[in-house]
This record gives sequence, structure tokens and C-alpha cells, in this order.
Amino acid sequence: MPRLTPDFHAWLRSASERLDPGNAWPDEQVERLRSAGVLQWTVPRRFGGQELPEPELLRGYLDLSRSCLTTAFLLTQHNAAVQRLVSGSENDWAAALLTAVARDGAWCTVGISHFSTSRQHLQRPVVAADQSPDGTWRLNGCVPWVTGAAHADWLVTGGALPDGRQVLLGVERGSPGVTIETPLPLMALNATQTGRVHLGQVRVPADRVVAGPADQVMKVGTKGGTGSLGTSVLALGTALGILDRLNEEVQSRETLREVVSLLHSEADGLQTGLLTATALEQGSAGSAEELRFRANSLVSRTSQAYLAACKGAGYVQGHPAERAIREAMFFQVWSCPQAVVNSTLNDLTCRD
Repeated sequence: MPRLTPDFHAWLRSASERLDPGNAWPDEQVERLRSAGVLQWTVPRRFGGQELPEPELLRGYLDLSRSCLTTAFLLTQHNAAVQRLVSGSENDWAAALLTAVARDGAWCTVGISHFSTSRQHLQRPVVAADQSPDGTWRLNGCVPWVTGAAHADWLVTGGALPDGRQVLLGVERGSPGVTIETPLPLMALNATQTGRVHLGQVRVPADRVVAGPADQVMKVGTKGGTGSLGTSVLALGTALGILDRLNEEVQSRETLREVVSLLHSEADGLQTGLLTATALEQGSAGSAEELRFRANSLVSRTSQAYLAACKGAGYVQGHPAERAIREAMFFQVWSCPQAVVNSTLNDLTCRD
């Protein structure tokens, strides 16, 4: 199990409160992940990593998100890139980068939302890709959502070819034509420094293909993606972190005990469902979407319960309850499949 020490989690929880007011990159959190070997979790052993089984990886995410959602989310974006690299690790370049991640703590991130949930209504591709006769790829366009691009060594992203196929490539941050915009001002998680990256005729060597060209490149060679169990686990971990704070309120307000107990029971049931689905290798898309809806609902209701318990004090900017409400809303927009959105809207309007 990727269990980090109680002291690590206590520090992470305390430090998370200092992240919220501004958008400073969490250097110390990332460095502590490196020092603890967390960046090795998804790297195969042949490259010096730990190659954790999926259930252990999700338990690690659960613990981290319970202490600090910002840190856990940053790690998922790094690991999403690493897992894509693993699927293309027969490539010498990808193999060398995976070794650098395990040995030196190289930091990666992804820009792939335009292949799944973001800007799918547009007729023209957000990022266009084409290949020169010598094999060099060129990317031109704007990647709408990239987390921590200014601090990543590598970005895994891509575009659509004229024939509709898609390709994923490894892009070095300092490549000519890569322009990282000022991070967007978000409702929460501003320390993740998430925003747009422009690719102006960026040239990428032929050996840096991560996946594709293929009709649906996001389905090539890796698990996870939009609505995957990992996103649900982070929602559950965030809810458990809020419940930890609600438990503190119970000590002085006995009337909250029953409500908190019911929320804990729901969280326990959801955790069992998630780990069972993981053991079954994700199960069906429908079951993953149902689990995601349940996780979104739980974290939203738990944050509202915490605010109600704290009353007016919780409505003051900077209070943990106010931050909990904003962070819970993140799961309504992050990698959220349309089926989950529809379930949420139906629930809000009391429709079956």
C-alpha cells in the first residue's frame, strides 16, 4: 500500500489552508511528493518505478485528496501523462522519460480535455496536427485546460489530423511556439495554475508519438479517462476530509451526530463500491458513471452540511466550510461525462 505517514498527511492538511487565498504554485507539496517516492507510483518497475496495482493507486489518491485536494489533483494530472507514456513505452524517448520521472522526479502534465469533454461542440479541431515528409509533427491551436504547464517538464497533448484521426505527442515545455497563458481565475484550486496553452506551429520530433494516429486516440492503450474511477475517488476523499472537520463540530454539538453518521455510512458504501469496481477492472461505463454521480452528490451534500453546521462563521471568506463548498463544485466540471451531468440535473429537478 502507498501509505504515507500520518505526519505527512497532517502537514498536507494544514498546508492546504495556506494554498487557497492565492495562486502560488505548491512547490513544497510537489517536492514532498518527490521525496516520498509518490511520483514512482505509476511508473513500471523496469524503469525504476513502483508500478502500483490499480486498487493501491486509488487508495493513495483517496488518502491524498482527504488531506489536500489541490495536491491530489496535481498528482492525477502528472500520472495521467505518465500512464499515457507507459502505453507507448516501447518508444525509446518515452522509456527515457519514464526513467527520468522515477529517478529524477521529472514532472509531466496533460492537455487532453479537447479530445473528450471540452469544446466538443466546435466543428473545427481545437488543435490541428499534421506531419511533414520527414516525419516531424506540427501542432497548431489552443489547448483549453492544462494544469501546471509552467512548472511541467513535459506536456502530453495532441491534435486532429485532416482526415479526422488524432495523435498524442510529448511536447517539451520550452519548445518554440509553446505559449503558456496566465492561469485562469477559478472558483477554487487556483494553486494548480490551470489555464490555456497555445501551440503555434510547434514542431515535435517523430519519435515523440505517445499514441495514434487513431480515430479515437483517448481509447488507445490505457484505462481511465473521462468519468473514470480515479475522479470518483478524489471526490470521495474530499468528502471524507470534510467529514473529518464535521466530526470536530460533533464534539461540541451532539445534534449533528446522526447526520454525520449517515454521511459516514454513505461514504463507506461508496468506497466499497469503488474498490469493488476497481477489482473488476472498471466494470461497465454505466457503473463507473453511476459511481461518479454518487461521489459528486456525496461531496456536494457533505460540504453543504458542513456549512450549515458552521452557520454564519462558515460563510465568511477563508473559513474551511466556505472553501469546502467551492472545492466540491470542482467535481461538477472536472472530467464529468454528459451522463453524469444529466443525472445531476435530474436530481436537482427531482426527476427520475
